[in-house]
Amino acid sequence: MTQNLRPFHLAIPVNNLEVCRTFYRDVLGCEEGRSSDHWVDFNFFGHQLVLHYQESASEEIANAVDGKIVPIPHFGVVLDMETFEKFSEALKKKNVSFNIEPYIRFKGLTGEQATMFFKDPSGNALEFKAFKNIDQLFAS
Repeated sequence: MTQNLRPFHLAIPVNNLEVCRTFYRDVLGCEEGRSSDHWVDFNFFGHQLVLHYQESASEEIANAVDGKIVPIPHFGVVLDMETFEKFSEALKKKNVSFNIEPYIRFKGLTGEQATMFFKDPSGNALEFKAFKNIDQLFAS
């Protein structure tokens, strides 16, 4: 992993700006930044996430991975294992509905990781994960 890792910027569509603003701020705990009546910035675990209001929803696509149906596209953050465990417990207490409940993927194999999937109120899929060994993030 590079020591010069820079924050990414990601803009996603949402069909209800206020509901999604509340979700990212109050459920996920992201700090709100600049905003207008059509968009809002968030500090998404050190990265810039921008929610842009868009009326229509896009087609849902999925792919089978490790015997689970993974929504495509999706985005998220690689956390350390302790943070992943605390975050997943906090989400359960806030009654987040998981597409894929937190579990260990590729157990005993290269790339072993904890992972979970859920959607925001506009249907954007999020994945949070944590590697047993972060040096295997890009291992083949």
